[in-house]
Amino acid sequence: MNYRNWRSHRRPLAAVAAAGVIVVLVGSLLLITAAGGVAEAKPSPTPTATPTATPTPLPKPQPLPTPTAFPSGMAYAPLDGVLTTTDLANRMPMAIMIDDNKVARPQSGVSSASIVYQAPADGGEDRYEMIFQEGTATSIGPVRSARPYYVFWAEEYKAVYGHFGGDSKARHVTIPAASAAKAIYNLDDLSGGSCAYHRVSTRPGPHNAYTSTGALIACIKKKGYPTTYQNMPTRPFTDDSALADRPATQTISIAYRTGTVGYQYQWDTDSYLRLINGAPEIDPANNSQVYARSIVILYQALSVDKSEPNHNRPVVANVGSGKAIVLQEGREIVGTWKKTSNSALTRFYDSAGKEISLVRGEIFIQSIPTSYKVSIK
Repeated sequence: MNYRNWRSHRRPLAAVAAAGVIVVLVGSLLLITAAGGVAEAKPSPTPTATPTATPTPLPKPQPLPTPTAFPSGMAYAPLDGVLTTTDLANRMPMAIMIDDNKVARPQSGVSSASIVYQAPADGGEDRYEMIFQEGTATSIGPVRSARPYYVFWAEEYKAVYGHFGGDSKARHVTIPAASAAKAIYNLDDLSGGSCAYHRVSTRPGPHNAYTSTGALIACIKKKGYPTTYQNMPTRPFTDDSALADRPATQTISIAYRTGTVGYQYQWDTDSYLRLINGAPEIDPANNSQVYARSIVILYQALSVDKSEPNHNRPVVANVGSGKAIVLQEGREIVGTWKKTSNSALTRFYDSAGKEISLVRGEIFIQSIPTSYKVSIK
């Protein structure tokens, strides 16, 4: 398990250190000990001598099992597979709608999210949904309005859904139905959820609404919503491969209507530097560069809903199945995504039909129609 260099880009390292725990890798054996202690690998048992007259075939070497027990207070976070404290791993997911108008960039909080969705939105723009669990962000925003397909993504985690209003269908149909089923917990600033949000003077409206994980958690408690994870289905995760097994480079480019999203693989940290229009993305909340551990490209049909007067609302078909490309550790896996219902978890399968395990760490899910240009080198 590799928690070395890439952890400098993510917060769980601080959480592990704060818990007074040291994670040590000896061969393929994971040792976890209290800070200040000494971790020792148990010696292998002395092999029993085999009679020379009738030799017994030796069994094939078997890999050491992956430990499942951690010291008290440690666990894997369900959303991104990161080892962190039990309290943070069990924290209620918070799915927040984020603006991607050019005026809204750079967005705050992106480097601390567990999962980030990006998909087409109104007027040829796109929009983000950042989902936070174990990560802490002092600033998240700009917060914008809801759309039904983003609600369906939030339902996958029974998340608190943070937003400023929404289109007619989201406000009057999708969100009420999901809330009644307790598939989401609505935190709309324009409908009784303003305790989590504030306006800043450094951005013009409506691109100036912000929140933080601290403000969200306080507002969740005030609303009487659950504060812990609701034990939803999870994706499989895997540890880093050895340095020697990683490709040297990989570059990815995805052309959205209002800008190009890029990723550059970093061999030594087993992560991807995220780029916006060719420049590294910097999170103003912590002044850190944004990195991805896994990137999932979902090819999803895009249509237009004209039922709301004077509006052409985009509709992303994120329930069903379609082509998916999973990029991690410098490799490309072409397969299929499947989401069987509004609240079902979107899963990713390779060409043989096996579910793909994601590398532990922040996940970026890029939803695009087939007309968008993608380059992978």
